[in-house]
Amino acid sequence: MRVLSTNKPDAYSPRYLKAYRDGILESNIIKGEALLKKCRLCPRNCEVNRYIEKGKVCAIGKSALVSNNFPHFGEESCLVGSHGSGTIFFTSCNLRCAFCQNWDISHFKNGREVSSLELAKIMVDLQDRECHNINFVTPSHVVVPILKAVKLAVEMGLTIPLVYNTSAYDSVESLKLLDGIIDIYMPDFKFWYRKSANRFMKAPDYPKVVRRNIRIMHKQVGDLHVNNHGIAMKGLLVRHLVLPDHLKDTYQIIQFLANQISLETALNIMFQYHPEYNVNRNHYPELNRSLSLEERECAKRFKKKFNLLDYPWL
Repeated sequence: MRVLSTNKPDAYSPRYLKAYRDGILESNIIKGEALLKKCRLCPRNCEVNRYIEKGKVCAIGKSALVSNNFPHFGEESCLVGSHGSGTIFFTSCNLRCAFCQNWDISHFKNGREVSSLELAKIMVDLQDRECHNINFVTPSHVVVPILKAVKLAVEMGLTIPLVYNTSAYDSVESLKLLDGIIDIYMPDFKFWYRKSANRFMKAPDYPKVVRRNIRIMHKQVGDLHVNNHGIAMKGLLVRHLVLPDHLKDTYQIIQFLANQISLETALNIMFQYHPEYNVNRNHYPELNRSLSLEERECAKRFKKKFNLLDYPWL
């Protein structure tokens, strides 16, 4: 396995600052507002006017709901650094996995509605607390409120990178709105096979959508760039949560990233799965256990087999 050696020290200016100066951010907000009137922000395509109604799956209207926000020290080390990742957890989700590890946030509306101005103030406050980035968690259904808040936050002095921490079940239109705005894309690629995606997420198109979206994300921001302090500045960082009895998905996902995206794709293979939510209710008995040691080691061997670059800061 190849290991990332050194990075040249450099100054980095977040992409959204140029987008703000060039009027692209304002233009994308206008386009986003039109999408929200007949919502197509995700592949569910519910086409609800979210200024009047709530999304059919996410159950969110025009405003974002925030569950919590704080400097997070449990993310990848290249995001955390010495002062934490400025994480904002958005309530609800457009995917709703049966095994969701954050189901109390993603499946229920346990949060408070925030205006764009309030969201902007949260972002600037996290920067004032010396966080290295702003980390939007589960943002797919609230892209438009985020864009509005970013514009206001720039005017209030925001200058740190933006992280789009997503299930990757986003629409092409949504990703176009984020082009030139987001610095670090962090998609979670769960399943390769339609059958699994349909059973556990009721989204049989998920594998195809995520493959397409990761290609788009990589085209926008490239491979992960880490500065000389080991802090991520821009690029693609993929997460894959290994699930019991689903190593075939793991194998295919790693092969796809190596062969069709880049051998320098930053991939964090995660082993923290444990039975949660509907799995604990015996609705999905095949997932009602933790990973075995052999499953963990096998996933590591897959990454080595396809020679993906090993980032020490993951």
